[in-house]
Amino acid sequence: MNKIKKTARLIEKAMYLLFLMCGMLTILFVILITVFLVTSGIPAIQKIGLFNFLFGKTWASTAVLPSYGILPFILTSTYGTCGAILVGVPIGLLCAIFLAKMSPQGIGSIVRNVVDLLAGIPSVVYGLVGMILIVPYVREFFHLPDGANLFSAILVLTIMILPSVISVSETAIKAVPKEYEEASLALGATKTETVFKVVVPAAKSGIITAVVLGIGRAIGEAMAVMMVAGNVANMPKLFGSVRFLTTAVASEMSYSSGLQRQALFSIALVLFLFIMTINLVLNLIVKRGEHSD
Repeated sequence: MNKIKKTARLIEKAMYLLFLMCGMLTILFVILITVFLVTSGIPAIQKIGLFNFLFGKTWASTAVLPSYGILPFILTSTYGTCGAILVGVPIGLLCAIFLAKMSPQGIGSIVRNVVDLLAGIPSVVYGLVGMILIVPYVREFFHLPDGANLFSAILVLTIMILPSVISVSETAIKAVPKEYEEASLALGATKTETVFKVVVPAAKSGIITAVVLGIGRAIGEAMAVMMVAGNVANMPKLFGSVRFLTTAVASEMSYSSGLQRQALFSIALVLFLFIMTINLVLNLIVKRGEHSD
């Protein structure tokens, strides 16, 4: 028995060390990425000037007198992400509620499989479908000279964030104890009232996590939006050709050099800090909500 206990303890310690190493590796990767982006992005900001870089309205990196203002990219990424979240989160949340609480078993299984399929489709396929179907439809419906614009990008991003929002929200809703629902029904509330006034508020932490994942997917997408947004460095307009922060890096990195290349790393640094800030703010909101409860 003693040998068995010693063996079990050794295995327990070995697994603990393995898990600890995996956790430390994750932290190490984040630190390495942060250090790389900071060391690669700061030099260009120092040469261009922080104000001119962040608030300049003109990006002309290949001109005779180059200009490196990324305000159009920042605003485009912000508007595109907010638009996708405003449209995609309500749709995704309602779909998650349907799957978790209201769907018949057969239909729910079909919808769940479709959601899983959406999650596995590569970004370039979304971009291709958007370019072939959405862009011409937007051009004809709104009588525009070109359908590749911010509106088309928002539609594509909305579709792309749905799997993350639906899956995580459904899991959070299913994790709410059954006692909450039973108590609400016992007090005379209808099933719909119970879902929206009891179950969904109880699952808000998981739903906010779904929103965070959706924001990360939307703001970090490059290939799909490059194919449907027009990829022109204009100040953002809903029906104008635009360029996102991600597409600015992806479209010029292959032929960049010198200060232009350094500026692209600076854009990546801004994007990284942007996502980190959003995550921190939403985490603070979740924690305050938990403390208030």
